[in-house]
Amino acid sequence: MMIEKKIINDEETYFTAPGRAGGDELRLDIEIVSNNPVMTGLLTNIGGLIAILNSHRQIVSINSAFLKLLGIDDPETALGLRPGEALDCLHADDGPGGCGTGRYCSSCGAAIAIVACLEQEIPIERKCALAAQKGGEPVQLLLQVRANPIRINSKVYILLFLQDVTVQEQQAALTRTFFHDVSNMLTMLVQSGELLRMKSPSPLSEIIHQSSVRLAGEIALQKALFESGACSYVPRWAECDLGRLFAELRGFFQSHEAARDRVLRFPETLPRILLRTDGAALYRILLNMIVNALEATEEGGEVGVSLEQQPEAVVFSVWNAAVIPPEVALRIFQRSFSTKNQSGRGIGTYSMKLFGETVLGGRVFFTSREGAGTSFSFAHPLKTQEKPEKECRSIA
Repeated sequence: MMIEKKIINDEETYFTAPGRAGGDELRLDIEIVSNNPVMTGLLTNIGGLIAILNSHRQIVSINSAFLKLLGIDDPETALGLRPGEALDCLHADDGPGGCGTGRYCSSCGAAIAIVACLEQEIPIERKCALAAQKGGEPVQLLLQVRANPIRINSKVYILLFLQDVTVQEQQAALTRTFFHDVSNMLTMLVQSGELLRMKSPSPLSEIIHQSSVRLAGEIALQKALFESGACSYVPRWAECDLGRLFAELRGFFQSHEAARDRVLRFPETLPRILLRTDGAALYRILLNMIVNALEATEEGGEVGVSLEQQPEAVVFSVWNAAVIPPEVALRIFQRSFSTKNQSGRGIGTYSMKLFGETVLGGRVFFTSREGAGTSFSFAHPLKTQEKPEKECRSIA
C-alpha cells in the first residue's frame, strides 16, 4: 500500500505537520521552559531519558542522561531538533519536513505518541522500534515512549520520557521461542518414551519414559514462573508413588552442592497413601523446600524431611535449625525477595506457594522460632479438586 503525501498548512507531509518554530519563537520556548522551576526540577532530579518538546515537536530542553545517550556535551546542539533527528533515526530525513513527515513516521511509536498527546492533551504511551545510526553503524533499538502534556503560560509543551527496553524485549522474545521449541521437542520425546516402554518394556525404557515426563513437567513449571503465574501450567493428575518420589529426591541431593558436608534425613518408613497429584509440581515444591533448608544450614548441620498423614491432607515438612528473622519472615513468599545478593534469587519460596496453592490446592506455610528452628510445610489435600483452567489464579 502506497502512503501518499498530504498538505498541512500549505506544506507537504506523509504524516504530521512539518512546520517548525523559527529563531525568535524557538528561543522564547527555550526561555519559558528554562525559567520554569518545575521543569528544571524534573530535568535535574528525575532519572531516565527526558526531553521537553514544544508544539512543533522540537526539543527545547533536555536532561544530562539524554545528552549522554546522544553522545554530546553541549545541550545547545540538540535544541531545535526533533527526537528522531537527535537520535539519528535512519528515516528522520526521509520526509519533506524532517522527523515526523516521512513515510515511516506514520508507524513510528514515538511520533504517534507525540502527535496524539498534542491533539488530545492526555498522556500517551507507545513503543518505538528505532533504526538508528551510531558510530557509523546501524543499530536497532526498542524504546518505551511516554508523552505527557504540560501547559506553561497557556502554551502546550510535551514532557517526553524514553526508556531503552531493547534487551528486555529481546530476552522475552528469545525465552518465548525457547519454551515453544523445547516444549514441542519434549512432547515428541515423551511420546517416544511411552511407545518404547510399551513395545520394549525394561528398567531402561521405564527410566527413559519417567525422565522425559519429569523433564517435560519441569519445563512447563519454568514457563509458568517466567509468565508470573500458574495459569499456563496444565497439571498432569495421576496417583503418586511417594516411595519413588523420595527416592528421586535422595538421588538428586547425593551430588548437590547445597548438601555437601550436611546431613539430609528422609523418613525411614512411609504411610500407604494413594495421593492423586501432579508429580512435577509436588517434586518442585519439595525440592525447593530442601534446597532452601540446606542453604540455611551450616556445614555439619542437619536437615530433616518428614511426612504426616492427617484426616484430610498429607503434610510434607522440611526442618532445619536456623531461625528466620521477623523482618524477613514477613516477606518470605514475595517474588524476587531474597536475603542473598546474587541476581536471579527469590523464586524458590514464591514458587512453592504458587504451585502448592494455585495448582495443587493445598497450603504452604512455615514456622520459625528460637530453640525450635524453621520448618516449611506443604499440606496436600487427600481429595484434590481439579480446577478448570478459567478458575486459575496467581498469588499476591
